[in-house]
Amino acid sequence: MQALFKRVVGLFLDNKYLALIFVLAALLRLLYLTYAPPSLNWDEVSHGYNAYSILKTGKDEWGSLPFSNFRAYGDYPLALNLYLTIPFIAVFGLNEFSVRLPHALLGTFTVVAAYFLALGITKSKKVSLITALLVAVEPWSLFLSRFVVQSNLSVFFLTASLAAFFNREKNRYLFPLSIFFLGLTLFSYHTTRLVSPILLVLGFFIYKKSTLSVLAKDKRVKILTIALVLAFFLPLPFVLSRPEARARSGFTFIINQGAVSEIIEARAKSNLPDTVKRLLYNRPTYFVGRFAANYINYFSPKFLFVKGGTQYQFSVPEKGLLYLISLPFFYLGLLLVVKKAFKGEVDFRFMLTWLIVSPIPAAITSEPNAVVRATAMIPAPMIISALGLVSASGWLKDKLKVSPMLLYLGFVGALALFIENYLNVYITSYRSHYSWSWQWGYRQVVQYAKNNYQKYDKIVVTKKYGEPHEFFLFFWPWDPLSYRNDPNLIRYYQSEWFWVDGFDKFYFVNDWDIPKDKDTLILESKKLVDCSEGVKCLLITSPGNYPAGWRSLETVKFLDGKGAFEIYEN
Repeated sequence: MQALFKRVVGLFLDNKYLALIFVLAALLRLLYLTYAPPSLNWDEVSHGYNAYSILKTGKDEWGSLPFSNFRAYGDYPLALNLYLTIPFIAVFGLNEFSVRLPHALLGTFTVVAAYFLALGITKSKKVSLITALLVAVEPWSLFLSRFVVQSNLSVFFLTASLAAFFNREKNRYLFPLSIFFLGLTLFSYHTTRLVSPILLVLGFFIYKKSTLSVLAKDKRVKILTIALVLAFFLPLPFVLSRPEARARSGFTFIINQGAVSEIIEARAKSNLPDTVKRLLYNRPTYFVGRFAANYINYFSPKFLFVKGGTQYQFSVPEKGLLYLISLPFFYLGLLLVVKKAFKGEVDFRFMLTWLIVSPIPAAITSEPNAVVRATAMIPAPMIISALGLVSASGWLKDKLKVSPMLLYLGFVGALALFIENYLNVYITSYRSHYSWSWQWGYRQVVQYAKNNYQKYDKIVVTKKYGEPHEFFLFFWPWDPLSYRNDPNLIRYYQSEWFWVDGFDKFYFVNDWDIPKDKDTLILESKKLVDCSEGVKCLLITSPGNYPAGWRSLETVKFLDGKGAFEIYEN
């Protein structure tokens, strides 16, 4: 393994262009890391605080040590990110920088893994360098690697797994290392729990002869590889059968309660005979139609190059996930991959298989344009675009006698303009106009409450912007053991979600339950919070939503100037 490490480092250091791309990728991900996105969202503080709790007490905020999934709010994200984050919190403390840093680093090293992956598949240094450059700067890979999102782990480990596999002839231990990285994807993100086993099985059949040959040559490699496959993949059916592993599927799967309502409504509106209506409007036909539309969309120019996703936390609105300059080269490269695959070139057959399989987890969910759920595709679009660019340069050289350097310089020049425009939007207008989608303001109100904690008997906070208790735990930061053992802790399970209505002197109330004409509030858990005469209360609420007679103290605004929180006392 030491020889392997030296070889990889040597290849990296000997290639000045790859080194420059690596530095560029690092700068794009590390600079202004706590500035943009503008604030931590509720998933980020949940991952951060639970990692902090494990570091301090050996257990998460619910009193357990998660293995596959952790409870969080009831959505049960995978647990690997918690353990990845712990060392950074130990060094830098619990803050925005420490929880985002590991993801920025993973995004940076994905650039290097993508280089070796492209090199292993195409055997072209030009394609590999262009791939690395695109992974470094394309919005899809750049945007997501600047904050906490589990797909950063799955993208890195899947890319590293494939890179090790396609370079397996360079070192005998790259084969089991590939299986190890692939196994880690099972604990990284939900999508790769579906994609990785499929790739493992299909990859075995595509490379059956060479795989068996490699395993037959070295007994130690054979034993290690089989042990890793059994250790990671054999327990997977049991892991997936657990209720927490399927917690999100009820909300996100195509056939959910909303889909059932649509089917019933379609039957009610139809004038066709009942038998025909049941044949046309049912769960299987609904699933097939919606799945097909979703699936095709993930390869469309509108999604990839023009509009991007629909969730403001995962992409800049009205900006493609890939720069428009790459569009012709992507589709040209895609044609080349298909052509080479059908000609029997085994590596491109696998790549086409990967490309076909990777959007499936996103396509079976009810939400179209799901940027994060489609990340199992990364870095395939970048490799394909690079392949198309190099192929086009070769055609210009052979047919028109034009120097390929002209195309490369023109592409890089245009790419630089797209990058400049994107970063300008991302750092300025996106940060300002969409700070509300990042739950801006919680750090400020927590600091206000902390500074004035001793003045009040009770501190009441609106739930309008989602799970305020987690922001108080994170930004305070609150001692995890004290929180778990707090006699005033109010939490309960309702509507497939775990809710917290209070701890210590903090109470969290629905926006619509804040009265206009009295000083007693009713929590969702039916507990009364009395702020009548003699009880000093601080109220952190949405703009204009407060009881008559309370005194205004402070206003916290979103970055676009609109009100986020207003703070009152009785």
